[in-house]
Amino acid sequence: MRMVLASLGMPLYFCTFFPIILATSLIAGAPAGAFTALSAVVIVWWGFIPPVFQFSPLDKDDIDRFQLFLLAVSVLIWFSHLCRVVARMRSELPA
Repeated sequence: MRMVLASLGMPLYFCTFFPIILATSLIAGAPAGAFTALSAVVIVWWGFIPPVFQFSPLDKDDIDRFQLFLLAVSVLIWFSHLCRVVARMRSELPA
């Protein structure tokens, strides 16, 4: 899906990482979600941004994409942390 959109002129480098980071944050917690998000930045920089499979200097647009992704993912990780806290509180309530 990402490759089809890229051929149409929409380079959505991070679109496939959002569900993975949400699942990781919900299952393993906020630190694992943060590590997955930082790993996604490195993977996208190395594997998807031209020239592929090289660490090249980033231009202003790429830096903006990274910042927007990290902002969105931090909200996603925070939300999953809140979900885990609420689930833990509900399990500790007496029946």
